[in-house]
Amino acid sequence: MAIFVHATLSGVTADQYDALHRELQALPEDPFAGCLSQVCTVTRSGVELFDLWESPEAAERFGAVMLPIAEKLGLPMTSGPPKMSQTHRYRVPGA
Repeated sequence: MAIFVHATLSGVTADQYDALHRELQALPEDPFAGCLSQVCTVTRSGVELFDLWESPEAAERFGAVMLPIAEKLGLPMTSGPPKMSQTHRYRVPGA
């Protein structure tokens, strides 16, 4: 079952998020495997991420790869864990 993940990264700038994204894309294995959709918004307080994953396991694998890189880059991780919800239904237009 697909899972929706909403993460609020207070204090993280767009530049910091972009640096994290570049590091993740440079990895030899695709850390985004199982990600069906990802949206990042920049707010006054930081960055918000809205992800749709094919399974909770795929989201957890991503987190296990992403967190050490975020820590290495010095991103503030003070917002607590992301909110995860089972998806009742989702649609990809044109698919």
